[in-house]
Amino acid sequence: MRRRSEPHTFEQRLDAQRLRLEHELASLPVGVQRDSVAARIEQLHAAAEMFEFLKLRDASTPR
Repeated sequence: MRRRSEPHTFEQRLDAQRLRLEHELASLPVGVQRDSVAARIEQLHAAAEMFEFLKLRDASTPR
């Protein structure tokens, strides 16, 4: 039976995807595809910032 790996957090998955795309970006020539990958990296940065904001907001909310 196959063992499942430890689950990765949302932040870890965002970071792994960002690193993969940055590596891909380094090998792309100037053009539409490079712009698309760069835009996706910016979206990942925005998602990480939003997640951090919401996590902090949720932690400060009294229960």
